Amino acid sequence: QVQLVESGGGSVQSGGSLRLSCAASGDTSGPYVMAWFRKGHEGVAAIDSDGDLHYGDSVKGRFTISRDNAKSTLYLQMNNLTPEDTAMYVCAATYRLLYDARASLDGSEYNYWGRGTRVTVSS
Repeated sequence: QVQLVESGGGSVQSGGSLRLSCAASGDTSGPYVMAWFRKGHEGVAAIDSDGDLHYGDSVKGRFTISRDNAKSTLYLQMNNLTPEDTAMYVCAATYRLLYDARASLDGSEYNYWGRGTRVTVSS
C-alpha cells in the first residue's frame, strides 16, 4: 500500500553531516506516522500522530527529523556524525496511531519499510 525509497546516504568523516530523505508513494493520504531506524530496528527519530518529534538517546541534539507532507517526504538531518552512527538507515511508516516516544520508536509498530540507505562515518 505504501512504498518508501530512501536516499542521501554516503561516506563522511567524523564530525561531518548528511541529510537523508525518504519519499513515500502509493496510498499516502494519511494520516500516518513516519520514522527512521537503523538496521536492526533501533529507533533513531520519529514524528508521531500529534506531530511531536522523538529521538533515540544516542542522537539527541545531533539529528533533526522533519517532513514535507505535500511531497510525502521525510527527512533526517544528521550533524556531528561519529563512527558509531555508521549503519543502514531505514525509513518506516504506519497508519497506526502512535502518540509517544516509546511507541513511535518501536519498530514492531511499523508496517511499511524502505530498502535503506547506507551511512559510513570514518574516524
